[in-house]
Amino acid sequence: MKKFAVIGATGYVGAAVVRELASRGHQVVAFARNIDKVQAAGNIQAVQADVLSADFAEQLQGFDGVVSAFNPGWTNPNIGAEFTQGANAIVSAAKTAKVPYLLIVGGAGSLYVGDGVQLIDTPDFPKEIYDGANAARHLLNDLQDRRDVNWAFISPPAMLGADAGYSEERTGEYRLGKDNLLMNGDVPAGISVADLAIAIADDVENHAHLHQRFTAAA
Repeated sequence: MKKFAVIGATGYVGAAVVRELASRGHQVVAFARNIDKVQAAGNIQAVQADVLSADFAEQLQGFDGVVSAFNPGWTNPNIGAEFTQGANAIVSAAKTAKVPYLLIVGGAGSLYVGDGVQLIDTPDFPKEIYDGANAARHLLNDLQDRRDVNWAFISPPAMLGADAGYSEERTGEYRLGKDNLLMNGDVPAGISVADLAIAIADDVENHAHLHQRFTAAA
């Protein structure tokens, strides 16, 4: 049994990761602004936290790994600036706390679709999520050469869960990729949020992609 923290523990991905890690018997500290929404279980501790607070680095001490599913909300008109501010604060706090493994959940936009073109720069990429996806891309770019923090970065596939037209079924199976958008034949691949949480839990348990970006799909 290990001790993990999940930042953004009540969000779509964060809540699924909390559930998956707890089901494996780990001690999970669920950081959220509204702790009333955190899943109740004997091995889940809900902690109110603001990633911008001065003492957040202290709160990140003592974990075997930290998953950051921080997201100000896709409908937030200031998502780009707020994602950047929050993500930078999390990375800085992880560095100060000497977190052994910080796994950041980013977006699919920075995955490559061929010829050096990233998904976010293709004509059909949804304009309403561009600012958030672009902020996540810049975060990844900033992390690439950093070795003063033990980061890893996962990009979900283009189709995540039912909201993206995929599925919510937990199959327990997934495949991994690196920097390229995973495909299912001629169409972008997808994954349920439950299976993405399995991939995230497997990764943070094993510190499997230190200083790397990776992706996962069904």
